[in-house]
Amino acid sequence: MTTEHSKRIWVTGASNGLGHALALHLLALGHRVAISGRTPFEPLPEHLIPGCLELHGNLAEATDAEAMSVRIQQEWGALDLLILNAGTCDYLDGASSGTAMFEALITSNVSASTYCLGNAVPLLLAGRKPHVVGILSSITALQQHEGSQSPTAHNSLGQWFSEMRSRLAPQEIDLTLVTPQTVKKPVISTIALPQRWTADTAALAIIDRLPQRMPEMVLEAMSVSSLWPLRRT
Repeated sequence: MTTEHSKRIWVTGASNGLGHALALHLLALGHRVAISGRTPFEPLPEHLIPGCLELHGNLAEATDAEAMSVRIQQEWGALDLLILNAGTCDYLDGASSGTAMFEALITSNVSASTYCLGNAVPLLLAGRKPHVVGILSSITALQQHEGSQSPTAHNSLGQWFSEMRSRLAPQEIDLTLVTPQTVKKPVISTIALPQRWTADTAALAIIDRLPQRMPEMVLEAMSVSSLWPLRRT
């Protein structure tokens, strides 16, 4: 990514893992980065702190999402890039387990993404070449409820992003979806070779491809259990 113009970027799910790695590398490139997440943030190198805006709260709550966008408006006046990182469990009730846990994860990430994007659109429209990036993990890419049901914006985060792309396009806001490949609904026609992704290598791969503004970007993990966006290894 070129740093000819410093971008104003909001990265969600940035407390740790992939979201934190994205924020760290974007800050190192000279961009201004707002980070949000419910759990305490992993520390940043001292020299990067001045460019970082910490936003505390739960994006699955409409009032918190609005408060975060207001803070960005007050500090920067606009956004150029929104990275919706739905690869973590930041919005998940720790008491949930099993099927209920996965359904709660999808439901909470749909709510968080909806509230965040809804509040961010006015900021993006005021920015330069606005761009939205959605990031799914092997779990958040799954469809909620029975697989025989048709995917909708309510039971599939991937479908939600697809519908949002259509809504954003007339406003000249591009949307890129970063996701693992699925057998039931392939994202791309070619096969992506599995790799041993870490938070840092995945972050660098995503950042390197941002200028291309491709509709879909596939990062395939070696196994489902590795859940590449969920942990830093």
